[in-house]
Amino acid sequence: MTATPTWWVYLLRCGDGALYCGIALDVEARLEQHRAGKGAKYTRGRGPLELVYREACRSRPEALRRERAIKRMRRSAKAALL
Repeated sequence: MTATPTWWVYLLRCGDGALYCGIALDVEARLEQHRAGKGAKYTRGRGPLELVYREACRSRPEALRRERAIKRMRRSAKAALL
């Protein structure tokens, strides 16, 4: 039986102080995509990007639900995660 890959919810701090939330199987590889301008449109031109938070999830649907919940949080609640 193969192990289920771990999905991650992550937060990036953009150069302008904005926080970006996303999900990935490999957070480091995804961060490099963002830095190369091939990640989310939102992060393009907002560098430098810094990984400030990550949280493991058991499945993609769980990660998507958590991402949605984090995106709905106020900035102060997101800062409390950090």
